[in-house]
Amino acid sequence: MRILLHIDDIEAWRDALAERLPGAEIVTADDPADKRRDADYLAVWKPPEALLAEQTRARGIVNLGAGVDALLNNPALPAGVPIVKLRDAGMAELIGDYVRYGVLHFQRDFDRYRRQQAQRKWQEHAVADKRDWPVGVLGLGAIGARVAAMIAADGFPVHGWSRSPKSLEGITCHHGDEGLVELLGQVRTLVLLLPGTNSTRHIINAAALAALPEGASLINPGRGSLIDEAALLAALGEGEREGRLRGAILDAFPEEPLPESSPLWWHPRIWVTPHMAGPTPLDEAVDQVAEAIRAFEAGEEVESIDPEAGY
Repeated sequence: MRILLHIDDIEAWRDALAERLPGAEIVTADDPADKRRDADYLAVWKPPEALLAEQTRARGIVNLGAGVDALLNNPALPAGVPIVKLRDAGMAELIGDYVRYGVLHFQRDFDRYRRQQAQRKWQEHAVADKRDWPVGVLGLGAIGARVAAMIAADGFPVHGWSRSPKSLEGITCHHGDEGLVELLGQVRTLVLLLPGTNSTRHIINAAALAALPEGASLINPGRGSLIDEAALLAALGEGEREGRLRGAILDAFPEEPLPESSPLWWHPRIWVTPHMAGPTPLDEAVDQVAEAIRAFEAGEEVESIDPEAGY
């Protein structure tokens, strides 16, 4: 059994996977072409097109992350091969911490205090009660549901949204187009945890931003394609003039690394982080990879993604 592995920190991944699948031959992009091509299984994260094009006999693919848009958009993706993605694998807890920080950042006025410090301005702001700070979470998959529960446990009212109806304890759930508009009109901080698909591209556009209450904030640890960047910048206002939207914390972008020329870097009400909200914990992730490959090898049914839906 030959497994093609492609991800950052390749040595650690190779060693961990070899420990769990001792009979497997694990190859990487650094191996000679005749050795790495025609693998039985692919365990990959954003593989280059040329590397995928060499794989003509793959029987299963494990996407080494929660987002599959980069893989599905790769022109060399083998047709008809089932794809399994990592589901949580410890990422939800990390993303939840990122979001909890972001919610507190705005609820406790740290954005305003930071700007006041630059002006040497001493002014205290009244603390908003958590009960009066509803948070919206778009996307209620494994990660979104966990993040929503973490925010609710902190004492914030939480509204969640998904395409189809869901029921989660302690979360006010909305669905469909009407449900999205209903949610947007009620939340002071909006969190984006949707997959990157054709149907979610620019779901946060000018109309969505206008539906948010004045002074709302945005946190995106999800996919960069979810936001219409021009609409976001317009909603934030220019220079010291605050727009309808109070601020945004952004961790994912359509092009990564974020180009140095991007206006997002220097906007005074945007905080940029380098796609670090949910790094994949190695041990839990490799356990899922090994489990999926064993299931493929045994001919067992696996929970694969729907390429048409994009998740």
